[in-house]
This record gives sequence, C-alpha cells and structure tokens, in this order.
Amino acid sequence: MKKIYLLLTLFLHCTLHSQDFTTVFETSEGTETATYAQVIAYYQGLAKKYPSITITEEGMTDSGYPLHLVIYNPNKEKDLNKLRKDHRILLINNGIHPGEPDGIDATMMMLRDFASGKIAAPKHTIIATIPLYNIGGSLNRNSTSRTNQNGPVAYGFRGNARNYDLNRDFIKSDTRNARAFAGIYQKIQPDVFIDNHVSNGADYQYTLTHLFTQHNKLGYEAGDYVQNKMMPGLIDGLQAKSWDITPYVNVFNQVPEKGFSQFLDSPRYSTGYTTLWNTLGMMVETHMLKPYKPRVEGTYDLMIAMIDFTEANYKKILEVRNANFKAFETAATYELNWEVDTTKSRTFDFKGFEGSFIESEVTGQERLYYDRNKPFTRPVEYQDEFKASVSIEIPEAYMIPVGWHNVIDLLKLNGIAMELISQDMDTEAEIYHIEDYKTRNNAYEGHYTHFNTKVRASTEMTHFEKGRYYRVNTRQPGIRYILEVLEPQAVDSFFNWNFFDTILQQKEGFSPYVWEDKANELLMKDSDLKAAFEAKKNTDEAFAKNWYAQLNWLHKHSPNYEKAHLKYPVYRLR
Repeated sequence: MKKIYLLLTLFLHCTLHSQDFTTVFETSEGTETATYAQVIAYYQGLAKKYPSITITEEGMTDSGYPLHLVIYNPNKEKDLNKLRKDHRILLINNGIHPGEPDGIDATMMMLRDFASGKIAAPKHTIIATIPLYNIGGSLNRNSTSRTNQNGPVAYGFRGNARNYDLNRDFIKSDTRNARAFAGIYQKIQPDVFIDNHVSNGADYQYTLTHLFTQHNKLGYEAGDYVQNKMMPGLIDGLQAKSWDITPYVNVFNQVPEKGFSQFLDSPRYSTGYTTLWNTLGMMVETHMLKPYKPRVEGTYDLMIAMIDFTEANYKKILEVRNANFKAFETAATYELNWEVDTTKSRTFDFKGFEGSFIESEVTGQERLYYDRNKPFTRPVEYQDEFKASVSIEIPEAYMIPVGWHNVIDLLKLNGIAMELISQDMDTEAEIYHIEDYKTRNNAYEGHYTHFNTKVRASTEMTHFEKGRYYRVNTRQPGIRYILEVLEPQAVDSFFNWNFFDTILQQKEGFSPYVWEDKANELLMKDSDLKAAFEAKKNTDEAFAKNWYAQLNWLHKHSPNYEKAHLKYPVYRLR
C-alpha cells in the first residue's frame, strides 16, 4: 500500500511541476479539497521550483507517515536562529481536524502566491506551516461525517489513525503526531500561531470567526497586546478586504443573541499549548454552513491580514513576548484554572439570524430554528474576561524521581532543561498529599481524567540520592509549561491526565484479626492518638458503627501505613 502511495506521490509531483500549481480547490471551482498525497506532492513541487520554499519531514505520526514542515523564507539566510532578531516567525497548523480542510487549501494557494511573486513577499515575517497535521484522519476520507457542514465534496475524519482528537492531545501527548508537533514547535519557536478550523454551533451571517487565546490567561503585556492591538488590527485588515468577523460563537443549541462567553483554550488545545511559550495565538473558525469556496477564500484573506499585521509590528511583537518571558520567569506566584468573570461583560453589534424554538416534526418536542430570511444586527452581551481560581507560589525547582520516565520524557521533548543530581543532598522539600479529586465516569480521549483536585502541602527534611532524581529549575523559558503540567491542581496537569494514578491505589493493607491486637497496643502507647480516636467515634455516628472503618483509620495513623499512598512523588524546592 505504501509503495502505491509513493508512486502516486511521485506521479503527482511530476505532474504538478509541469503545471502552474493550480490547486484542486481551484480546478473544482471551490468544491473540493486536496488529498494528503496531493498536498505533499504540491509542496514538493513548489520546493523544487522556488528556492524560497522548503519541505522537510519532522517526525512520524500514528498513521505511519511522516509529519511535514513547509517554510516560506525568501531570505538567502536560512538559519532561523540567525533571522530571529529582525524577523518574526508565523506557524500555521492545518488539518488538525481533516473534516475542516479550509486552511489546507488556503495555505497551499497563499504560499504559491508568495513564492511566485503574485503577492508581495513580507520582509520581516517567515511563514512556516504544518500542511496537514492529522494524516490518519485525512486518509479516512468520506462525505458524511461532518453532519452540519456545507462542503467540500469529500474530506477527512476528525479522529486520527488511533481515533484521537489531536486538539486535546498537546499536553498528554498520547499520539506520535503530538510528539512530532512538539519537536517542530521547539525548532520553530514561533512568535505568532494560527490553527485553522471550521465551527460547529449556531447559525449567523458571518463566514469568519476568531478565537484568540484568552488574554487574561496569556497575561502581562502579551495578553494586553492581543486583546487591544492584534485583534482590532486583524479585524480592521479584514474589513479593508470586505470581510466581517466575529468572536467564536460559543453556544450549543441556544440563540447567540442571548449572549455568550469566550471559549477558554486550556493547555490541551493548540493555542492553549502555544500560550505556555507566550506565543500570540489564534484559531480561525469558519462557519460550517457557508459554502466551501468563501470559507477558503476568507481563510486566505485572514492569514494575509495576520501576516500584514505581523509585518507592520514585528519589533513590537518581539518586545511584548520578551516582556512576558521576563515577567513569568521572575514572578513569585502563578495563576491556574481560569473561569469566566461573570461580573464583567461588553457588548458588540452581532449579525445573526432570528432564532426561535418551534415544534419538531421529528420528535414532537421543541427544536431550535433559524430563519435566514430574517437577518438582524443588534447588540449582544459578550463575556471575555476570565479570572483564576487557584494561585500557587512558584518553587525554585522540582525534584522528579527517575522512575517517572513518562513525565521526564515529555518535559525533555518540550525543551525543558533538567539535570540528574550528581551527589546526595538533604534539604527541606515541600510535599503534596492528594486530599481530594473527582474522576470522569466516561472515557475522554483515552483517559478517565481527574478534576477538582485538591492538595495538602507539608514540608519535610528529605534525602535525595544521587542519580535517582532530576532537578528541574523553574526559572527558564518553559516555566509556564513546567507549572501547568507538574502542579496537580492545574486543569491539564499530568496528575489530572492520569500519569500518577498508581499513587492513588494503596498497595499494602491489613488482616483485621492481626491488626486488632496491634491497634490496641498502638492506642495504649499513644494517648494523643487514643483521644483523637475516641473523639471521632463520638462525633461521627457512621464511623462509630463501622468496625472496619475504625481499624482502617487507626492503620492510616500508624507507622504501618505506606508513605507512598496519595503522596505526590514530585517534590518542590523553595
């Protein structure tokens, strides 16, 4: 099968090279999207003809095919590290959900137009793209799985080759795709990031919607810059091209004129992940019910508008990103777990269609109906201010036992510096004990994730043996990634993604008939424990009636109780 694929790619490569690089989208008059083989052959042809285009393989995916990176760089200097002083790098991710292929076709045309000179080349912006991220989903081609979507004729499937939704995988990195992406991201270190999508949700007049990374969470100068400069600049650039755009309409089976809030991109999502390195990110969400042709054309113009903004503000973008890195690396505290601040809102003029609930001919119950013959423009309440529910003091370092290699491997993959301690050390360390957590009842992206995690902290003199612990200093560019994955309370922490579930299970117990005598001896020797035990029986009726609960309580307050149970194995050094 792979031999056939390679022959097809070679054939398409030769065919495209002899042509003018007209895309499948264009030859079909805006009704079709390119296949994976056509996309790669197209870029290989561009790279062969134009020195400004390069295409490289950057790691394997779950599909068994490599992930590609395409870079448009018209400069003679090709070393990105040498170009960073006077150039910004824009990374575009396409096909994370291959049933939403608008960005795939739009980017093919855009890079062709830059390379061929059809449109003026940016002087201070280098454009990198992952031409098709979810290869396995793209190869699973069909015409029906996007139930709500108006074209193209055929497209890929949302799940990847192992049926993962890749836009939930940027922290847990269960897929080869996500691990390859992390390698690309650390190599490119983009200043600006775009992830191209198609919406699910309400009906309205807009073809384009934007989902910028949440500005309070992005924080400091970068957050303010995205909210007050970049977003308005993009809107103005699109209006100059006669495109209206609205914030992503974050509602389900409700009419948007009742108001809605900004979507929160936690670190599991692409723009939430890029936020951890202070990249100015946005998702594009074209409207599913609009025809494919204007969706692709709108995506094309939106990317051009973002390139224009980046080009005009390349010095300021570097300045605000550097300010953010400095602010987080010197901060004393860090905020986690963001939620909508319902006390704050703003209004903007929204272009929608009248919506109402009418009787369903299918169920006989109420159903939502939009009347496209009744467009409106009216003020809508929008909540885009968020606040953190948890604040932690930033430690100087974390100590991770070498046995937790799954955690260590991901930290290294994401560019986090660490060192294996070379000599024994005894020092005070802060230790977390898992006090409470909730767990999903249903599977979610290969996991039964935890949430509402609460910890109790204690400080103990701890012995760290040489060669058995990695020290991870927090004061480095990846500080935000370190905190988000190693603090158990964080919404997308490694703990909440089940990386540490073995500590939740008690490994040793007791036989009641044996422990009865030992428990009695313990009470006779420890008057404080006996007093606490009697007090609990007097105040807790259920406990007083449950002989096993009483023995278990005493066991957990004895030296026999295993120290590893519910003890988070990552230590904090202050």
